[in-house]
Amino acid sequence: MNIENTQSQMKKGVLEFCILSIIRRGEAYPSDIIEEMKKAELNILEGTLYPLLTRLKNADLLSYRWVESPSGPPRKYFSLTDKGLAFYAELEATWRGMAGAVERVINTEGQETRDEGEGEREEREGEQPLTVNS
Repeated sequence: MNIENTQSQMKKGVLEFCILSIIRRGEAYPSDIIEEMKKAELNILEGTLYPLLTRLKNADLLSYRWVESPSGPPRKYFSLTDKGLAFYAELEATWRGMAGAVERVINTEGQETRDEGEGEREEREGEQPLTVNS
């Protein structure tokens, strides 16, 4: 099994969520998105970002506006639409549930929960179980 392929698939799985997270904070220019992703050690190439932004725009999750640039051609700044904000909220809820579930699996708490009764697990933090569909 190739570890690089598995790592790449994991990153692709969160790429859209991270990009929407950046844009949610305010209008974003693609090179700013790339820079912020690099700072987070999630490197993304323009050849990956632009098609993703186009797909999100075509799904009515993003809008853009042109801004004149003093040093070249106009720049396209992206923002979330109302539909994009609702989509992001769903992704964030899914991420938080999934991240919490993964943390429980990889930490020692996972061993402790095997010893709990069914009722105790259901009561723990009022969490809903994460269902994974393949």
